[in-house]
Order: sequence, then C-alpha cells, then structure tokens
Amino acid sequence: MNNNKEDERFMRAAIEAARIAEDNGDVPIGAVIVCENRIIGRAYNQREQLKDPTAHAEIIALTQAAAARQSWRLNGCTMYVTLEPCPMCAGALVLSRMDRLVFGCGDPKSGACGSLYNIVDDERLNHRLEVAAGVLAEECREQLQNFFEQKRYKKTSD
Repeated sequence: MNNNKEDERFMRAAIEAARIAEDNGDVPIGAVIVCENRIIGRAYNQREQLKDPTAHAEIIALTQAAAARQSWRLNGCTMYVTLEPCPMCAGALVLSRMDRLVFGCGDPKSGACGSLYNIVDDERLNHRLEVAAGVLAEECREQLQNFFEQKRYKKTSD
C-alpha cells in the first residue's frame, strides 16, 4: 500500500484524531495504524488528559492495534502519524515489527525517524521500517503551529 492517495486518506484520519487532542487541550498529534487497508488503531495525544508522559498518540495506537491483532507483532501494518515520532515512539515501532511508517511533518527538536536520530532505520537493531515522510506535511505543520500560537495568545491575554 505505497499509494499516495491511500497515504493521504489515512493521514487525514490521523489529522482528525489530532483534532480531538487539541479539543482536549493536548498537543494535536494523531496516529492511525492500518492493516490490510483497515484501521486497527486510532489515537491522539493524551498526556495532559491522563497526566502520563507516555500517552503519546503512537503508543496508544500501538496498544489498540496489538489488541485488535491479539499479538504484539504488527508485521504487515503501517502507522500514519501527523508528527515525526520521538525516540520512545520510534523504539516502540521497531519493537512492534511495524512494516512501514508514514508521517506528516518532521520534528527537528525530537524526531527520531530521520531528523535528530534515525532509530527506525538503525542497522544495529533487529528490525527496520520503511519510512515515507512529508505526507500532508503542511496541514500537519499548520495544525501544530496554530495550536501553539493559540496557547501563546491565551497566555498573553490572561
């Protein structure tokens, strides 16, 4: 499923999930996991809501997908996420045996899939992922930028 239209369709589902995070006051990052052209995991950041530093969209989506497959091995699956995964999430993707990662915008401050580190393609690890970066990047970037602009505006107007 290396089709641009399919990648965009599932990235739009991740963007929709990110809107829920934003509505809940969390950083708008969304993730979906697709297997055999069907979404088996859909999540958004919930760090603020759950008061949990590990409640990233990717981690929650991985848990859902593993439950749907009744296995921690997610071979044959693709994760779509609006922002390049951090080191924790990139490591979890490798450990899950995910086949492919598609992300929207890069993260120069903590991205671990090509920007700052490249955990998902490290030859020293026992598994690597195919990566497609920049799918609907501008929409993903704008969603994040608007969220942080609103936060800054709210701070100055309080």
